[in-house]
Amino acid sequence: MITPDLQIDLRGTPCPINFVKTKLKLEKMESGQVLEVWLDPGEPVEQVPDSLRMEGYTIEAIDDRSGFFALLIRNTQ
Repeated sequence: MITPDLQIDLRGTPCPINFVKTKLKLEKMESGQVLEVWLDPGEPVEQVPDSLRMEGYTIEAIDDRSGFFALLIRNTQ
């Protein structure tokens, strides 16, 4: 089990704003730290992980928490 260093709740935040907020938070974190992001089902959880992978971040886990998803991202920058 990976313990996140920081967590942000972006439920209710539309695309692409949720991706931008996630990326800005990751840019302020140390390399190797893990960010937990809560995302809505549908477009957010479909788009944000792929966009982050394309930016070079590592998706450690996507956890379905019944009504929203918890995304664990490792900062590899």
